[in-house]
Amino acid sequence: MQAPHFWQTDGLLPRLFSPAAWAYGIGVDLRRILAGEPSRLRVPIICVGNIVAGGAGKTPVARDLGARLCDKGKKPHFLTRGYGGLERGPLRVEVTRHSAVDVGDEALLLARLCPTWVAADRLAGCRAAVDDGAEVIVMDDGFQNPSVCKDVSLLVVDGEYGLGNQRLIPAGPMRERTADALKRADAVVVIGVDETGFRRHAENVGMPCLRADMKPEEPAEAFAVEPIIAFTGIGRPEKFFRTLREIGCDVQATHPYPDHFPFRNDEIKRLKEEARRNDAVLVTTEKDAARIDPTARDGIEVLTITLQWEDEAALDDVLRTALN
Repeated sequence: MQAPHFWQTDGLLPRLFSPAAWAYGIGVDLRRILAGEPSRLRVPIICVGNIVAGGAGKTPVARDLGARLCDKGKKPHFLTRGYGGLERGPLRVEVTRHSAVDVGDEALLLARLCPTWVAADRLAGCRAAVDDGAEVIVMDDGFQNPSVCKDVSLLVVDGEYGLGNQRLIPAGPMRERTADALKRADAVVVIGVDETGFRRHAENVGMPCLRADMKPEEPAEAFAVEPIIAFTGIGRPEKFFRTLREIGCDVQATHPYPDHFPFRNDEIKRLKEEARRNDAVLVTTEKDAARIDPTARDGIEVLTITLQWEDEAALDDVLRTALN
């Protein structure tokens, strides 16, 4: 979802929503109490989550961890809710058979790297992955889900956005109270420059902190020599547009869409016609490309992103803790 602007402020609207936020917080507490003890699986569970609604960088972190586990000779499986898809699972994703309509865009991205499961019931999804041969499970989201015992939980925070106004939904972006989340987390991952001071706050309460930057891979030659029309339907579209400008792209126009927007062929046709009229190249993200009909992707460039970690040794320590 795209965060309302008032989630960054502490003005009138957040205060008007305070009673609803209080009720939401009670619901979060009750869910955890009524769930009872979480179930422990016979393989390590690494959870990559966050505490705010909207994009924080969970999926890139999960993909990076999956790749590192593969390099260590492990057989990781991803587990995700499949947000935006119709399937409730447990279902193993097949990239040649399933579409974003079925399983959501994030599941398709993960499935290109490792076996991936979508499951509304996270515990059932974990059990299905274990039965299918998973040696370690990387959960993309699910930090607030109380049904599964996680061996390592990483909280991903957007360094620029931070925690917004730090109020609970719907008065703010918070899925739960910060103090409660930090009690259950094993480490914090700050993506980008920590402009809001969250890393310092986490370290002050004894929380290990990792930092990483999202870096675009070498852009296609067309990016550098032709005007660009950029479009995306992600949680914070302005970050994508700014990244293109920072790498020297001549961005002529930008088109932000709602998060997880299901691009229809007629919408893609309209964008292509605009690009043709302006002698421009269409550019989008990997997540958006996964939601475009393969027959309509021709002529659309995709900006791919990789993670660069500030301290690789600290990250290896986290993985070693999980595997042990």
